[in-house]
Amino acid sequence: MKQNLNENTMKRILFSILAICVSLNLTYAQADQKLLTRYVDPFIGTDYVGHTYPAACLPFGMVQVGPDNFPKWTWDYCAGYNFDSDFIRGFSHTHLSGTGCADMGDVLFMPVTGDVPFVHESAEKSYGSQYSHQTEAAWPGYYGVYLSDYNIKVDLAATRRGAYHSYIYPRHEQSGILIDLEHGINDEVIESSIKMVDTQTIVGFRRSKGFVEDHQYYFYARFSKPFENVSTYVDGQTGKNTDVRGKAVKMLVQFATEVSENVDVKVGLSTISIEGAQRNLEKEIPSWGIHKVIREAEETWHSYLSRIEMEELTVGQKVSFYTSLYHSLIMPNLVTDIDGQYVGWDHKPHRSTDGELYTNFSLWDTYRAQHPFLNLMYPEMNSAMIRSMLEKYRQTGLLVTNEYGLCETWCMIGNHAVNPIVDAYLKGDRSFDAELAYEAVKKSMTADHNKADWTKYNQYGYFPYDDSYIESVSRTMESCYDDYCVAMMAKAMGKTADYKFFLNRAENYRNLFDKNTGFIRARNTKGNWYEPFNPAALITPTPNKRRDYTEGNAWQWTWHVQHNPEGLIKLFGNKQQFVTKLDSLFKQDPSKIPGAEEIPDVTGLIGLYSHGNEPSHHVAYLYPYADRRDRTAEIVRQVFDEFYLASRDGLCGNDDCGQMSAWYMFSGMGFYPVDPVSGDYVFGAPQFKYVKLSLPNGNSLEINANNLSKENLYVKAIRLNGKALKGRTISYKEVMQGGILEYDMTSEPIKK
Repeated sequence: MKQNLNENTMKRILFSILAICVSLNLTYAQADQKLLTRYVDPFIGTDYVGHTYPAACLPFGMVQVGPDNFPKWTWDYCAGYNFDSDFIRGFSHTHLSGTGCADMGDVLFMPVTGDVPFVHESAEKSYGSQYSHQTEAAWPGYYGVYLSDYNIKVDLAATRRGAYHSYIYPRHEQSGILIDLEHGINDEVIESSIKMVDTQTIVGFRRSKGFVEDHQYYFYARFSKPFENVSTYVDGQTGKNTDVRGKAVKMLVQFATEVSENVDVKVGLSTISIEGAQRNLEKEIPSWGIHKVIREAEETWHSYLSRIEMEELTVGQKVSFYTSLYHSLIMPNLVTDIDGQYVGWDHKPHRSTDGELYTNFSLWDTYRAQHPFLNLMYPEMNSAMIRSMLEKYRQTGLLVTNEYGLCETWCMIGNHAVNPIVDAYLKGDRSFDAELAYEAVKKSMTADHNKADWTKYNQYGYFPYDDSYIESVSRTMESCYDDYCVAMMAKAMGKTADYKFFLNRAENYRNLFDKNTGFIRARNTKGNWYEPFNPAALITPTPNKRRDYTEGNAWQWTWHVQHNPEGLIKLFGNKQQFVTKLDSLFKQDPSKIPGAEEIPDVTGLIGLYSHGNEPSHHVAYLYPYADRRDRTAEIVRQVFDEFYLASRDGLCGNDDCGQMSAWYMFSGMGFYPVDPVSGDYVFGAPQFKYVKLSLPNGNSLEINANNLSKENLYVKAIRLNGKALKGRTISYKEVMQGGILEYDMTSEPIKK
């Protein structure tokens, strides 16, 4: 990865803020330096494979308004934006943050001058514009850029369900704004429409399919300047109609402008109706002027960010920290209108009676750290998301697995809505119907569905590679953890028979452990191991290139026993043998991974440890179970130094809806939820001098890393409120009681 100096990154951010303040007719003094938003750089992760975006948005908001700059979609542009491009197609209103699959990019607006072609066969024949990264800036709730082809300055700001566009035009007889409903991020339009209500109002609808099977948005747009001319494009035909329907639908509205004339557009979105989009807009952006929208967005973000205060160890850590916190609070995303109406998971109209509801759940990623982090610091949001999962269950009979745009994609494995539901319940959340929740998690682990044939699983004690879906090993390992979670909820609710059944099945990982090789391996219906076996291979060398592991190999998946590390250690013989094998993971040759060219997610390598992909995220925290917490300290420090940088290419893998970022925050504080539902966090080694958590129960926890430095990376002693902590974990209850958690740091490796 390219590594820019953190000092230069900070200077660029400050200069960008100053430049945009000038463009907004603000003074430097009016830019509030007390707001923590000044430490957030939305451009981190927009280069290399982070797949983040700089679009303006609010925490978990429906709208993410920002640039889409691909002339033709590739994997690098899953978020619609990538640093490598110097071309902007336009500014759409929905985006996915850090995902490895692409969709959204709904309702694109593009300010232009002159007559422009509706069809964009190439960048050279398009209505888009070249731009320079030196002229763009972004912070929470805001994005701005200069479009050099049209000499137009663009400022964008977001509310929860709306967007504010402010364009500064040159003198031109044919200035305009093009609305493109054909555009999307790697999707295909099913149907769309645009209607001019009057000379300052445009409404419309876009329904599309792609990675997301079927999703839709309505919009209501109000313009500050009347149109003088309207042109339309519908499925290859141009015209002057003011009410058009089809698949490829676009409208260009035009007007004359003077030098530096400002034209604004307010846009509201809704999943259910144009009237809903209008209500959302009128409620959230009732007046003209982008300044107020930007200010309110910054203050909203500050209210979320300020729940955690920190002092960094190195220059740039504060930017990395608050940007990670920011990225962890972007998804999932709101679907309900201000009056509770929305289109549901059954694609029918609903009105929520259970508060705001959310979509875009990448649970294979986020059950590991992001949802545990939300449950710790933002439980009110985590509760709303769990109620959303249960509402989906009411409507469809299934819990979420990997769901975007209110549609199940079945993209990833496991049944990981189970984990945050159980985690919340065991930590005391009673904002949802517990019996319904248990019914849902049990059904997920017993009723056959697209990714789980439980009849075969119960017969063999694993998913056999010759009579099951792909990725049989990983699905077995993930199911073990899900079973354990259901068992813990059953135990807490007094369901003894279920507790015993699921706890017993949670040990199925043992059935795939090969003592001869020391790896978790694929077996067939006869109980035989797959041969030939290469533990580094990502794809099995069969005619159909079968994958036994999900986005990984045997080296990475052998450690996936989050609920029983002690049991895994016993399979290796003893703690020393376990450590020897685990150490060898970090010493393998990362250049020799068969199939790496076909699975781009395996990144951030230390040996064959892949920090850029989620199955590795808990692995460094297994060392304390074998009395080698010094190794955890070494690996965490290396990951911090190499894979979380305050630069555009600063993330070593897809941020995956905040999971990569949540790992950073937990690890920086010195502990991590290896097994989120256990109620315990495993100690690692803090990377920040001081962190203060303003806990949701009104208490606060101050975390001090005494004598922390580049050399002093090991933990010598830990105290909570003056009392020595001798074990490997700190409990959720202890954290919530607050007080002072102290780490004494040293340069000498401390094993136990």
